[in-house]
Amino acid sequence: MTDRSVVLIGPMGAGKTSVGRKAAKALRVEFFDTDIAVSRVHGPVAEIFAAHGEAQFREWERDAVREGLAGSGVVALGGGAVLHPDTQADLAQHPVVLLTVDPRIVAARIRNTTRPLLQGEDAMTQWQNVAAERRDLYARLADVTFDTSTGHIRDIVAAVADWVRDRWEQDAATTEGIR
Repeated sequence: MTDRSVVLIGPMGAGKTSVGRKAAKALRVEFFDTDIAVSRVHGPVAEIFAAHGEAQFREWERDAVREGLAGSGVVALGGGAVLHPDTQADLAQHPVVLLTVDPRIVAARIRNTTRPLLQGEDAMTQWQNVAAERRDLYARLADVTFDTSTGHIRDIVAAVADWVRDRWEQDAATTEGIR
């Protein structure tokens, strides 16, 4: 792999956008967030779910994933983007970072959320159910995992950026060895 890309995956509230933005800056590459890309074209995610349903959102999300993966830089996927089989296949061509978060920590992060999958009586129970359903898939797709539950975001970003730089160097050396 000669391009400079890395993909961030993980559950809602794990910090993919926050860590991704800062990691892109540290790596001096572009940042692409699939939820932001979908919202820019189609409106807020919560409104898309309400007006068009989850299936339509997932189609537009897949388009955003394709767009993000076609470029280079840090690409943050929405929590459910990994459910699409084509996205799973695409991720095999990119370094993938899984960001995790402890349920006790995410509770504060999702308080007063507008996230469609967390609407209803008990957002925390819904988050735990969604996270549990996707946990094995995230783990299978990831090359490395970083937990965002503790520590300062700058330390998490530094660890992610260091891993990415190492991975890019390994990929470059492998590519040079093939030539």
